[in-house]
Amino acid sequence: MLKIGLTGGIGSGKSRVADFFASWGAAIVDTDVIAHELTAPGGAAIEPIRQHFGPDVIAPTGALDREAMRELVFASPQARSQLEAIIHPLIGSVTKRRAESAQGCYLVFVVPLLVESGRWRDQVDRICVVDCDPATQVARVKARSGLTTEAIGRIMSAQASREARLAVADDVVLNDGQTKVEDLERRAWELHLRWCALAQQASGKFSTTSPT
Repeated sequence: MLKIGLTGGIGSGKSRVADFFASWGAAIVDTDVIAHELTAPGGAAIEPIRQHFGPDVIAPTGALDREAMRELVFASPQARSQLEAIIHPLIGSVTKRRAESAQGCYLVFVVPLLVESGRWRDQVDRICVVDCDPATQVARVKARSGLTTEAIGRIMSAQASREARLAVADDVVLNDGQTKVEDLERRAWELHLRWCALAQQASGKFSTTSPT
């Protein structure tokens, strides 16, 4: 199965693009979704995080207190490394299991930190970047999350730069501030057809039902 690594900075719209691909028959493995599952109440990462960082980073619901953990890892590179040592192997294990059972015209791994990890290039056939300018990223994240500009800036500074992402991209989906939903869908559809053509020899068939 053709394997695609889909990435983009915070607020780029990669989840919406992945939803388009899923609706057209692609298999999706979203590492961000997996991370949220692992840190939800009863998730496999909760107890190791509690044991290592203490109860202050666990919300009353039993889920990870993301704001508290965010403050901790931004203040301490060591804390960031410790958190990654706990959660990354768990994400990797779940990702592998879901990929092995995935069925679709091609497989998309949605990986927010694909470029930063440095290990995905050899695991996928193509890297696709959902691209937008930093100002648009900030505006979108503020609108959906209520985070301050400063907090968003810290998150973005911990991610690869726009230039670094584009440097490794085989395919790019532009989703800037001028992009309408129908524009984004059309751009994603063009990639879907391209990837289906690349995967056709292996799969023998692909969907060409045009988006509405």
